[in-house]
Amino acid sequence: MNEVFETYITNAIRWAQDHLGATEYTARCLAFVEDAYEESNHVEIFGGDDAQASADEYGAAQNSGEPPIGSFVFYACAGPVGDEIKDWGHVGLCIGEGKVIHAWDKVRIEPYLDVQTLTPPPGWSQPQLIGWAPIERIFVGYRKQ
Repeated sequence: MNEVFETYITNAIRWAQDHLGATEYTARCLAFVEDAYEESNHVEIFGGDDAQASADEYGAAQNSGEPPIGSFVFYACAGPVGDEIKDWGHVGLCIGEGKVIHAWDKVRIEPYLDVQTLTPPPGWSQPQLIGWAPIERIFVGYRKQ
């Protein structure tokens, strides 16, 4: 991994950890992990419109096993948003040692496999691990602000 990505990861994890317990990202997990990189590194990354679309775009299902630090870890998770019910997905940021920081009911840290045991909001399915996308894939097509 190159030095720039190492710095991006360090900054993103620090930013995310500074938001532990925050509730303003509830139901906005993709915004949370993207903001962790964007706000802390003054970059703009381009994924899908929701976590499931980003998982598809980044090819997360191709990557199994323990995610590397800095990767986006994706889960299938369906439920209602407004009048639409679909698989919106869920995503967290791997902070190392098999743990992710993510926005659920609040910003929290869990072992990446334990996310699948969280109690979902009413009408939502249990999260199911899809896979992960490394930082090198997330930053394809990014723009420095």
